[in-house]
Amino acid sequence: MIQTAEKSTTALEGLMKNFAKYNAWANRTLVNWLKTKPADVMDQEVASSFPSIQQTLVHIWDTERFWSSVLQQQPAPVSFRMEGFHGTLEEVLEGIVQQSEILANYIYTLSDEAIQEEVEFNSPWVSGKAARAEYLIQVLNHSTYHRGQVVTIGRHVGLTDAPMTDYNFYLLYGKQ
Repeated sequence: MIQTAEKSTTALEGLMKNFAKYNAWANRTLVNWLKTKPADVMDQEVASSFPSIQQTLVHIWDTERFWSSVLQQQPAPVSFRMEGFHGTLEEVLEGIVQQSEILANYIYTLSDEAIQEEVEFNSPWVSGKAARAEYLIQVLNHSTYHRGQVVTIGRHVGLTDAPMTDYNFYLLYGKQ
């Protein structure tokens, strides 16, 4: 369960916390939909940056794990990209939901000052230093981008009833 916060002290703090909660809601909504579909379509390959729904979900999960470590200034976890993912579809579906809830709960612990604090990271791909809020926007936007790919891949493999996970639908129907 995702924590809720008292009234935020600044607009930035409130927006970051709300957007992190939205991301968890959107991932949970997408996963709940996918759980109603045949497991064999999750591995059907189509032309995309990640060739299947499952591989795209693994990427979302892996990237949220990485950026969560950056935001918390902890060592990065072993990357699925580097080591490969050898788990089950159920592990992917549960992992992505759990990771987005962990991220949202962490963001809810932060003060406005901590959200604006600059943090550094180094990875095999890129290094940088920016405000924690900037990296939070990066990870949440990245997940939104790839959720869209999951829906598009889904259409290619016959799944035509994807749920709406736009931020506005969260504001209207998902926000508690």
